[in-house]
Amino acid sequence: MIVGLENWTLARPEIFLAAATALLLIYGVVRGEIATPFVSAATSVALLVTAALLFLPYREGTAFSSLFIVDRLTATMKALVLVGSALAILMSRAYFEQAKAWRFEYPLVVALATLGMMLMISANDLMALYVGLELQSLALYVIAAFQRDSVRSTEAGVKYFVLGSVASGMLLFGSSLIYGFCGGTAFVQISGALADGRATEIGVIIGLVFVVAGLAFKVSAVPFHMWTPDVYEGAPTPVTALFAVAPKIAAISLLVSVLMGPFKPLFAQWQQIIVVASVLSMALGAFAALRQQNIKRLMAYSSIGNVGYVLLGLASGTEKGIQSVVFYLAIYMVMTLGVFATILMMKRRNIMVEQVSDLAGLARSQPMMALGMLIFMFSLAGIPPLAGFWGKLYIFMAAVEAKLFIPAVLGVLASVVASYYYLRIVKVMYFDEPPGEAIDRPAFGVNRAVALVAAFLIAVFSLAPQPLSSIATAAAKGLFP
Repeated sequence: MIVGLENWTLARPEIFLAAATALLLIYGVVRGEIATPFVSAATSVALLVTAALLFLPYREGTAFSSLFIVDRLTATMKALVLVGSALAILMSRAYFEQAKAWRFEYPLVVALATLGMMLMISANDLMALYVGLELQSLALYVIAAFQRDSVRSTEAGVKYFVLGSVASGMLLFGSSLIYGFCGGTAFVQISGALADGRATEIGVIIGLVFVVAGLAFKVSAVPFHMWTPDVYEGAPTPVTALFAVAPKIAAISLLVSVLMGPFKPLFAQWQQIIVVASVLSMALGAFAALRQQNIKRLMAYSSIGNVGYVLLGLASGTEKGIQSVVFYLAIYMVMTLGVFATILMMKRRNIMVEQVSDLAGLARSQPMMALGMLIFMFSLAGIPPLAGFWGKLYIFMAAVEAKLFIPAVLGVLASVVASYYYLRIVKVMYFDEPPGEAIDRPAFGVNRAVALVAAFLIAVFSLAPQPLSSIATAAAKGLFP
């Protein structure tokens, strides 16, 4: 165990982010609302600096009496979360300024949520896991309802809070059962207890079921998905973009660490749960989105389907399976940020529009925006040779190697069904007549830059997936010494 100053050295990214957030909060309180532009930019910079601190220099180990762990997987996932959160803040400014709700508290609450996600990812104890999860959740409840004069936003916040509280209760109840039967909450203690033969005790298995159920809520896996469509539709669009990326990546990373770490001896038991959740998520994500007219609600069901694919990689329980999870999450983050950057540019007479029908004729009025959206939709659909195709291919190959033939086939069929609503958006953009006025030409700003960079990265990953695949391979190796 690393002791003394080394504890703080391993946690320096989290310490830096916490200190920067506290200082910016003090600055915002002293300066008032005029501090908002600086606090927003400074928070994004702080998040990116924190991402750099993960690797400069890179170190591994456990700290704080093994409550906190750093390895290649946790560092990679934290980097994805930090970049996603920083971009979500930058994408928010124009939206909230137009809604007259741009306040310095928003980027700071996002930073606190991101700090919670980082603590979740590095958790090496059920109690550390819970503290990080609640820090993230409480901050996300606030920003879901951040637009206080909007009924939809406040409704989204209340729904998320009520259902999230139930999920937290389930997680705590499962943790208490595991503590009772294993004699500790540290992952090392749990691993030791299961190695001593307690894996067959029904109380441990029931506790694991409750823990997985609590985490499944955070990743929007069926049957704990019920909050997702309403919250995605009701929350401010930049908040929805954040929800679709950073918390999902953090929760999936935590799920991987918990199941492939202390509970690996119970693989035969939890694999059944994950396979069922995966198949149901892929099916619901494919079929429920077919009739959606609101593009944010459609993306909510799309995210549920994408979680199904990721869970299929986890269910394989192999190194290739975890590699495919990391690879897919990186591509999913780029695709999703690109889509939401485009949605944030969808305005008619400077008023946000969110219906799929509002995209009609976009290829004629805004050909570059339509081309970017086409790339994102084709990639999400998994059409070769785009990056989304490689992500799904790696996951299905890992599932087949693990002899999960039926779930893999069902996943391919779900992907084919889901292609319909992705391609419908392309059809609306390129072949439908606009209902009236065309969508406003977007000024060159953060959202346009994010969409352009995302489309470029998808093209790069499509032609050369090997570098990203190598990063994913290195991240997965830590779980398979």
